[in-house]
Order: sequence, then structure tokens, then C-alpha cells
Amino acid sequence: MTEEDGPGGEPGPEPRVNQFDRVKQEYTAAARQILVRSMAGVARTKLTPDMLTVAGVGLCLAGAVLIGFEERNEKLFFWLGGLLFVAGSISDILDGALARAASKGTVFGAFLDSTFDRLGEAAVLTAIGLSFMRGSNEVALVATFAAVIGSFLVSYTRARAESLGLRGDIGFGSRVERVVIIAVGLFFAPWGWLQWPVYLLAAMAWITVLQRMLFVRRQLRELAEQA
Repeated sequence: MTEEDGPGGEPGPEPRVNQFDRVKQEYTAAARQILVRSMAGVARTKLTPDMLTVAGVGLCLAGAVLIGFEERNEKLFFWLGGLLFVAGSISDILDGALARAASKGTVFGAFLDSTFDRLGEAAVLTAIGLSFMRGSNEVALVATFAAVIGSFLVSYTRARAESLGLRGDIGFGSRVERVVIIAVGLFFAPWGWLQWPVYLLAAMAWITVLQRMLFVRRQLRELAEQA
């Protein structure tokens, strides 16, 4: 499961969404169905979603350690760290698919998954920030901190909206997009281009936070008008 599978309250009214968010919701639902079907065989084994969750965060943390030592061999450590981060993120996606396919999902599992999502992503971004600090790139270092805070708020705004019975799943800065941007940045890091994906990541995260805040306000206004 990912942050986009967060807990929520009672579903609220269906608010109006723009075409981009509607398309994203459709392909996300389609991808989720494909993943659930692909895990049908695994669902008959003793593998549990929590095992995949723990494996995922372990891979992300290992990737963060490698990225933290990038000065020893930039290309090797950035690339291996990126591969481990991607592998851990994929494991995180598959745990939700397994939970649905095998009906093994639990409330604690969802909580654990959301917590470890934040831990893995924050660890990798912290390692990236350490790299910028070594290179005395203060602007990129600040952008990395902004990306960490923004990424946390992307998840929080959705979870908080759903706890109020509203929707908060719009925007283009969700976890999948962030993983792709970080992975691309790590691939190009040996050539000194890592800061640009980080700038994009920070901007996307904060724009998404603003989008979700405005979306929640609009839903509340629509509810007030219907009352």
C-alpha cells in the first residue's frame, strides 16, 4: 500500500475534479487492479503484506546508506542506492496489492505501511541532502529539506481530509511521481544534475499540498451550500 491508500472516514460527496485528476484516478485504479491480479499466486503463499512492507523499508534504508557514501564512488553508489530505493518502493506498492488479493490487509498493516513509507523516503532524501552539504550546495540542501517537508504534508493533507469524510487524493505530487523523480535524479547524479530533480520534487510537493488544501475548502463550501 502507499500513502494514497490511507485511512479515511465516511465518504463525502463526489466533488468536481479536473480532467487531469480524473485521468490519473482512472489509470491508478486500472494499475491497482492489474497488480492485484498479478499477486493472485503469491496470495496462496505464506508471504504477508507486512513482510513486503518491512522488506521495502529495509531496501530504501540500504539505498540511503549507499547514497550517503557516494563520495567513494559516485556512479556506483548513486546508481546502486537508486536501484535499492526503486526496489523498496516497488515492494511497498506490492504489499497493498497482496493485501487486496489475499484479503490479508489489517488496520495495523496500513498504519505500518504509511509510517515506513515516510521513513524510507525521508532517509533517501536525507542522504541526498548530505551529498549537497558535502558539495557546499546550500540552495539544493534547502530544497531537499523543503522536499522532505512537502512530501510529508502531501500525505498528511490527504489523510486529514479523509478523516473528515472528504477527498484529498488530487494533485500530481503523490508517492509514485516522487519515486520516479528521485530515481531519475540519482541516475543523473554522477554528472552533477541531481539538484534539478530535487527542485522539481520540492515544487511538485508544495503545489500538491496547496491543491489539496484548496480542494478540501471547496468541498466544505459545497457541503455548506447543500445544508
